Amino acid sequence: MGAEQAWLLAAIPAGVFFVLAIFGRALPRGGDYLGVAAIGTSFLLSFFVLGDLLGTEDKLGPITASIEWSTVGKFELRQGIWIDPITVTMFGVITTVALMVNVFSIGYMKGEPRYYWFFAVLQLFVASMLMLVMADNLLLVYISWELVGVCSFLLIGFYWEKRSATEAAKKAFITTRVGDVGLLIGIILLWKATGTFDIHGIIHAAEAGQIGQTYLFVSIMFVFLGCMGKSAQVPFHVWLPDAMEGPTPVSALIHAATMVVAGVYLTARLLPIFEVADGALLVVTIVGLTTALLTGFIALAQTDIKKVLAYSTVGQLGFMFVALGTGHPAIGMFHLATHAFFKALLFLGSGSVIHATHHNQEMEKLGGLWKKMPITGTTFFIGSLALAGVPPLAGFWSKDEIFVALNDKWGLWAVLILALAATMTAFYTTRLFIRTFMGKPMDKHVHDQTHESGYVMTGPLMFLAFLAVTAGFVVFHSVGKGLGLPGGITEFIFAEHHGPHEYEIDWGFAAASVVMATIGIFAAGWMYWGNSIERSTALAERNPGIYQMFKRKFYFDELYQAVIDRGVLGFSYVVSWFDRYVVNDTGVDGSAQVTGFSGGVLKYLQTGRVPNYAMAIALGVVGLTVAGLVVRG
Repeated sequence: MGAEQAWLLAAIPAGVFFVLAIFGRALPRGGDYLGVAAIGTSFLLSFFVLGDLLGTEDKLGPITASIEWSTVGKFELRQGIWIDPITVTMFGVITTVALMVNVFSIGYMKGEPRYYWFFAVLQLFVASMLMLVMADNLLLVYISWELVGVCSFLLIGFYWEKRSATEAAKKAFITTRVGDVGLLIGIILLWKATGTFDIHGIIHAAEAGQIGQTYLFVSIMFVFLGCMGKSAQVPFHVWLPDAMEGPTPVSALIHAATMVVAGVYLTARLLPIFEVADGALLVVTIVGLTTALLTGFIALAQTDIKKVLAYSTVGQLGFMFVALGTGHPAIGMFHLATHAFFKALLFLGSGSVIHATHHNQEMEKLGGLWKKMPITGTTFFIGSLALAGVPPLAGFWSKDEIFVALNDKWGLWAVLILALAATMTAFYTTRLFIRTFMGKPMDKHVHDQTHESGYVMTGPLMFLAFLAVTAGFVVFHSVGKGLGLPGGITEFIFAEHHGPHEYEIDWGFAAASVVMATIGIFAAGWMYWGNSIERSTALAERNPGIYQMFKRKFYFDELYQAVIDRGVLGFSYVVSWFDRYVVNDTGVDGSAQVTGFSGGVLKYLQTGRVPNYAMAIALGVVGLTVAGLVVRG
């Protein structure tokens, strides 16, 4: 198989979706094995695509293939694929995490109603994301983009019997739609300026100066709105924590490899346009910094283990946007890949805890679980250290690269903001681990009924833990060469005008990263070790306003609800009144009533009686005679 057939990676799970959706109820075990086989096949095929890409003359492709979709006059619309290092990196991330999620789901979802439907939508979710990252034009990107949104809606609201799940699904769908409208406007503006939907044709036109600066900036900012919505950047971040209402394997897939990384991917793909649009990179950086800092504060006060991880995801996506804001797609994609592995590990680990404790996910009911769940506890510990940025785990290397690039591009002010966010990450991650796995059980009944999950669930945890330990080393030249790449990841993914560069560790920033992680870990240990919450409770009681602000997520939900209630619904009332009384009663019913009234008056002129008509004729003759005399006089 060559890279020209990379579309099969998406076609296979898409085909299995239709099989499971139609026949899944009748298949043994709901056809879950077909889902695992489909994603496993895509996972294996991704290596053939990578090998074909590395076999090109320049070792980096790109490899393209397209077909004619339609022709209108001189305008020809083609749909095709574009395979380059960014694409194959996404292939690896998506298929690896999706395969682990599918295997894990066999144990986690066992006995659930609509079991077959869950696996069916998982396949469509993965297929949509794979097609999105290989699309060579913005129209196909948008189609795949919307399919990803539909799948997230179906999976977040999988437990549709629960009102909270249906509300969360609607919230995710509507919030991301706001950004998607911006994306569609941006696509139309870029097409109007260049006459093509082809991504690389648009990039070349922008780099050649064929699009005015103001027009280009406005267009790419509309596109970026879509990226912000999908990747839950402030102020669109409110949907992602609520998405935890879906099954935990879905949370792992959404947070690590599919929906939320779509915005990061599209920004990386269009980064050459951001670079030539004056001010665009600064906007990306500010959005990323704001999101990383804000969600770090919010995560400090959350007690639901999945919501802590959810806000962590939003913050780490902010880190990725910061990396892209420096103009380095390799660094952003590097952190995307390492984060995918340890965040999938953490979410699946939390799923193992929830499954083993019979759906308990509040820290107040957990504690002391490491002895009861040694595999889950150990792998979760590894994932926590990776997220905190402890060397030599994967998260350390990718975060360190972000700090170096950020300092070079924007200076110390940006580094200090991100450093605070990184320290908070280490703090709340340690807090989560201690209150879940260490100390004494907070609820003895929950603790007594807890047991380690089966190997179908712990197997994916161990594999992802291995990647959380080792994936960061791909940044080194010798490791990349050993894997068959031209070098480290920064030599594999690079912007054309920057060129590849071999990674060299910056010992100053490396030491600073270690200090950040150490401060966060020790502060959390001091405050929560032994599952004691007296210190944190006292701190919250001394600062109730600040604590409530963090706990209530800076009141974004309340603000949006007020805007809807007083703004949107108020405007809707005005529109409804205008429609009812002006359009309907006056415009439609009013014209009918005028016609009826006129008919009622005129009917007296048609009585059907000859004497009446004779009288009218006589009066008419008299009237005409009088008028004639007046005129002559």
